[in-house]
Amino acid sequence: MIQFKSKREIDRMAVAGDLVARAFGEIAHLLQPGIATGAIDDRIREFVSGEGGELLFFNYHGFPAHSCISINEEVVHGIPGDRQVQEGDLVSIDIGVKVAGFCGDSARTFAVGEVPEASRRVLDCCRMALAAGIARALPGTRLSELSGAIEGVIRGESLGLVETFVGHGIGREMHEEPQVPNFVSEVLLKEDIELKPGLVLAIEPMVNSGTGEVKTLADGWTVVTVDGGVSAHCEHTVAITESGPRVLTIGPGEEWPPLEGTPGQ
Repeated sequence: MIQFKSKREIDRMAVAGDLVARAFGEIAHLLQPGIATGAIDDRIREFVSGEGGELLFFNYHGFPAHSCISINEEVVHGIPGDRQVQEGDLVSIDIGVKVAGFCGDSARTFAVGEVPEASRRVLDCCRMALAAGIARALPGTRLSELSGAIEGVIRGESLGLVETFVGHGIGREMHEEPQVPNFVSEVLLKEDIELKPGLVLAIEPMVNSGTGEVKTLADGWTVVTVDGGVSAHCEHTVAITESGPRVLTIGPGEEWPPLEGTPGQ
């Protein structure tokens, strides 16, 4: 069942979203060649816990870390550890936080130093796809229109659209109804809904440089591209309001849509 939020509840979700955004601000400068992903995860844990937040991913269905950190061919659910960031990497970081009973969820892909043109193209496309989806998060819009806007950007760039993983509703729980696909299918059209004020969505396209095909590694979590191409993952928590989309995971001084070169959007 879809849970609609009051304005007061959305304001409380914005507190969680703000903490997520500030956590990204805390670790952005750490994204330098030689740092281990485990050290980044440690800093996220220290910061969020110090601010009174609960990190949602730790021990979620047994996940062993506090954030998901995925590099290059890793699409989502990368487990932080000994792997070191290198010059030219795309590093996708996903952070979920609960504050006072409400959740915020966001993923950002960072370009480390000078990245190959193919990687930059994937990252730019992922950002544009997210922006296109958010722009359709309007009262009276169909969910299929939002999904179609995301799909149109990715297909238009002839890049790989990951269909295996989708966005979701969010509120008191990290994962709520409805699912938010990044493409239009017969199933979506059959179960399509009208977006209404009070609905809060985690919109999260994933874009690959090759095909959209993915597989899960033996650790049971890390999802990688089948063809070894690079991937980007961009996500924001967005509330549908009478006046339009309200992005809840934007930090102080940040803008939406993202400006060219804005880190991690």
